Parts: sequence; structure tokens; C-alpha cells
Amino acid sequence: MPTDAPPDESVVLIDGPWSHHFVSANGRRFHVVEAGNGPLVLLLHGYPEFWWTWRHQLPALADAGYRAVACDLRGYGASDKPPRGYDGYTMASDIAGMIRALGERDATLVGHDLGGLLAWVAATFHPRWVRQLIVLSAPHPLRLRSALMLDPRGQLAASRHMLKFQLPRYEHVMTRNNAQAVGRLLASWAGPTWRQTDDFQQYAQVCRTAMRIPQASFCALEAYRWAARSMLRLSGYRFNKLLQTPIMVPTLQLHGSLDPCFLPRTAQGSGRYVASRYEWLALDGIGHFPQLEAPEVVNGEIVRWLKES
Repeated sequence: MPTDAPPDESVVLIDGPWSHHFVSANGRRFHVVEAGNGPLVLLLHGYPEFWWTWRHQLPALADAGYRAVACDLRGYGASDKPPRGYDGYTMASDIAGMIRALGERDATLVGHDLGGLLAWVAATFHPRWVRQLIVLSAPHPLRLRSALMLDPRGQLAASRHMLKFQLPRYEHVMTRNNAQAVGRLLASWAGPTWRQTDDFQQYAQVCRTAMRIPQASFCALEAYRWAARSMLRLSGYRFNKLLQTPIMVPTLQLHGSLDPCFLPRTAQGSGRYVASRYEWLALDGIGHFPQLEAPEVVNGEIVRWLKES
């Protein structure tokens, strides 16, 4: 087999103290990884990752008495990769559908990066399915939209990767040379301490491999392309209008003080969209990946919030 042959989906079926299975939700098949029993905690990853970003949280939540489930979002990992359906409406419905497919009436959503943005949306559009909300490294979508327009030297400059994602066939740039661009992006967002570790190097290599699964890179970029296109369309106007509905569940927001992807000043103020209990916690010295850079701290905060709220 040629050394540059793309990997298949089996590369994300990584063994550990968890089980792998598939569920059908919103007309698609999703890969989920599960550990423990108890109230459901659904973990949503970001870009350019997959469920593996939650490898430290799955056993910790299981030990704390929760049913922890990390999924591959639509288009990622071993989940279905349809050519369409990467709009905010559909991907939020994917999350509600997964909760139903897992046989639960509601769940705590824990989302990072893109998964955090989708968690905000799901809690707004499908409130009866969301019990609590925990968001890592992701501003409320309306805060992000405002910062992109009003902070050109800050958040807009930090989001230049999203501008590049709009280019046709840019997915091939991301996967060229064993997805070196994916590795560079992860390194640019990681905190300085974690970036120097073997753990980061191993994680980056796994993500590079997962993003080379056929169609994964294209599907991953489609969500960002929809977000940009929708700003000029009626559907996008309606989407943002609906997002103004207050979130009615307890919400914890964790953000690294050194996050260069979504700046802390962009994320701060997201609480204005929460009408329930809300807490903001800045993590000193942490970059864009708190769940990987400071897993014990993040695990403790998640469990504390689950038990207090």
C-alpha cells in the first residue's frame, strides 16, 4: 500500500476504558464513545479534532457517576460525511437527535471550539433537551459575530484561518503532506507549556491522521463556509435572530487566558445571553485546549458544576 494512502475510519476507533458504537440521529449515523452510567453528559469536539480530545474527561466523568458520551460530529471521524447539512440549524438538530438516540430525555452539553459554538446553539434552539451547559474556548455565536466586525486587529485577525477556509478546495491544502497544515494550526493555538510536550506531538499526529480520512477535511470546512455565506443570506439573519433567545439552563464557561483562536475578550460577555445561573472562569496560562492542557482542573470544574447546578 502506498505510504500516502488515506486512512480509513478505523483509525479513530481507539481502545480505552470506554466502548465504541454507532447511533442513528437526524437521518445520519454518528460514532459515539461511551463510559459510565448515570445522567448523560454529551461531549462535543472542535476543529480540527474528533472525539479523542475528550480522552481525559471520559473516565473521570464515569468515575464521578455520569454517563459520559463523546461523539464525532457530522463529517468527522467515523461519523457519516454527507455533502450537505453543515448549517447551524442541522448540526444543532444532530445534537438533539443524538440525545434521543441515546435513550435520554436530556443531557448536559460540554462543547469545545466548534462543539462549544454548537452547544450554545443547541441550548437555544432545543432547550428541552439540554439540562446544563459547559462551554470551553468558544464565545456565544453572537459575541463572535460582533467581534469579527468590531475588533479587526483582534478577533478578525485571530480568525484569518476561517477566511482561508472559504477558498475553493482549501481542504486539500489542509491535508497536503500528511496534513502538516493541521499540525501547524494545532501548534499555533496550543498553550506554550503543552506545546512543548510529547503528549501534544502525539495528539497532533492523531488529529492529522483523522483529518485525512476521505471527505473529512471537506466536511469540516463546510460548517465554516456556511457560517460565512449565511451572513449575507436571509437564513443567516433568521439564525442570528433566533440566537437572541435567552438560554434558560445553568451555564459554565471555561476559557484559557492565552487562547489565540477565540480571544478571551471575545468570549467575555457571553453571559448576557444566559438568563439562568452563569459562571465565567479564566484559566491562567492555558491556550485553546483546556481539556488537554489542564485536564485535572477541567475535570474538577465540570464535576463541580454538574453537582452544584
